[in-house]
Amino acid sequence: MKIAIVGTGYVGLVTGTCFAEIGVNVTCVDTNSEKIESLQKGVIPIYENGLEEMVLRNVKAKRLKFTTSLESCLDDVEVIFSAVGTPPDEDGSADLSYVLEVARTIGRNMNQYKLVVTKSTVPVGTARRVRAAIQEELDKRGVNIEFDVASNPEFLKEGNAISDFMSPDRVVVGVESVRAEKLMSKLYKPFLLNNFRVIFMDIPSAEMTKYAANSMLATRISFMNDIANLCELVGADVNMVRSGIGSDTRIGRKFLYPGIGYGGSCFPKDVKALIKTAEQNGYEMQVLKAVESVNERQKSVLFRKFVNHFSGDVKGKTVALWGLAFKPETDDIRESPAIAIAQALMESGRFDLRLYDPKAMENTKAALGENHPEIVWCTSLADAVRNADAIVLATEWGEFSTLDFVRLKAEMAQPILFDLRNIYHKEEVTAFGFEHYGTGV
Repeated sequence: MKIAIVGTGYVGLVTGTCFAEIGVNVTCVDTNSEKIESLQKGVIPIYENGLEEMVLRNVKAKRLKFTTSLESCLDDVEVIFSAVGTPPDEDGSADLSYVLEVARTIGRNMNQYKLVVTKSTVPVGTARRVRAAIQEELDKRGVNIEFDVASNPEFLKEGNAISDFMSPDRVVVGVESVRAEKLMSKLYKPFLLNNFRVIFMDIPSAEMTKYAANSMLATRISFMNDIANLCELVGADVNMVRSGIGSDTRIGRKFLYPGIGYGGSCFPKDVKALIKTAEQNGYEMQVLKAVESVNERQKSVLFRKFVNHFSGDVKGKTVALWGLAFKPETDDIRESPAIAIAQALMESGRFDLRLYDPKAMENTKAALGENHPEIVWCTSLADAVRNADAIVLATEWGEFSTLDFVRLKAEMAQPILFDLRNIYHKEEVTAFGFEHYGTGV
């Protein structure tokens, strides 16, 4: 089977590579010629565990190739996945300009039946607009060519995307014809054989499922952050509370971890887009608005704790910030709460920062700018703590989970740890002479 994936961002590259891994012939398309040239040379633009090896293996097997021209491969493929970006507009709605341009390109160049599948996260009703854009181009050409549209939202967790694709919780597919369902069943046959759930439904429901899933997870995060903040005020331990409520099978333990708020390329954007979709349909998503408000407030919790600890006298203090990616096992800093913390500390004009992340240093330099006199770009966690007045642990990378506190204390000006992800027990840290601040404890 031959397919095309348009867009070689996180979703498109992982999707295309994993389809190639199960034997599909995949052409990945992107208008960014530099990115395509790099991919053709085996240079991977993102960090995702296992992705580079899989790309190189499938390129060598000639199941995976890259091009800047959708037109050049259109006649050879039956299914085209649109995995281009849908960045938020200023009003929070999803920008569909790239999605619709892909549709128009297909309509201008297709010569036989095509199934056009939207992989990008898009608002309900996008498939109708994609269909209309393709049909408009066909009408301009004066040709009558059959085609179908479908929705196949992704549910990939950054840092675990390969495993998520190859062993999915579920595959959601929205279709509106028997022919489209048969094609998607053929494509996902290996998953059906392995008894993974491929759930077929109507297209609007598939489009909504993606937003609803991410919004539910974001809601759990904000709820636990609210509970954590209240725990600190009343003397409760949020870790014990989390254990207590997570043991209820109706609730479960996942996504009940308090911290510094959700980030990344999905949750913030998707929550905003769903709120906007509701507004466009005359409805107010009151819960999601509160979720968003709590998340924004949570990013300032560290700054408040820091200032309170030093009784407002923070001028010239040095902060070692560990973790800059929005989550471990990725170099993605989009909407990262850790970056928001770094920016807040910088903007205050009162701190010196020593920054370290195992994978996200280059992306952070690009985002913040390298030439800041108050920033030292460190090469290790040990380098970051030299003469620091406090450690701020913002992203729970594995290498931060086991520390030599005796050595750390000797390197620091003051032994203070702001453990924003609660990966250490207070008693464990204070036994080494550190002051420990967690979240909700």
